[in-house]
Amino acid sequence: MDSPDKPQIYLSTPPVLEPEAFCTTLARVMDSCEIACVRLALTSRDEDRVARAADGLREITHARDVALVIDDHVVLAERLGLDGVHLTDAARSVRAARKALGPDAIVGSFCAASRHDGLTAGEAGADYVSFGPVGATALGDGTIADRDLFEWWSEMIEVPVVAEGGLSVDVLRNLTPVTDFFGIGEEIWSADDPVAALATLRQAIDQTG
Repeated sequence: MDSPDKPQIYLSTPPVLEPEAFCTTLARVMDSCEIACVRLALTSRDEDRVARAADGLREITHARDVALVIDDHVVLAERLGLDGVHLTDAARSVRAARKALGPDAIVGSFCAASRHDGLTAGEAGADYVSFGPVGATALGDGTIADRDLFEWWSEMIEVPVVAEGGLSVDVLRNLTPVTDFFGIGEEIWSADDPVAALATLRQAIDQTG
């Protein structure tokens, strides 16, 4: 059983996936470690493809009482019976998403490394805010969400915070005391054995004092 004061695992899917094969892998991963939430993070704008992936993932996640959210697609979240939406435009869509999905849905907001955007998202009704990348990555403009941001947030703000992007064992150890969730995705899906890769990351979290 995970220690209650340790960050929880929040999984993001690969940007491109084959639903049947991925669902088999996801089920193995979820059965190996306690997962707090899964996010469908496809780059595809093909509604049928996204819906097919969502249907497969919903069966896997809901059978394990784990919430499933989707990147940005507020209408699809409602239509497909998902638990909410993860917004990637900082705080701009939070209020509208909350109004569309109602008070019980999960509305999360990715705010890069902006304390201001995080605060605005929280005030607009976000259930959580995510900051990142937190480690070296070629994506974005090179700005890193550093430990000071998470430390300040965890001390001052009640809205839960997610650390994501560029996670490594060292980054996990550094941020474990100051974050609520780790958003893990490509860090395990690019590995030969995602279950073993996640176990290594989970061990780093659990062994951090």
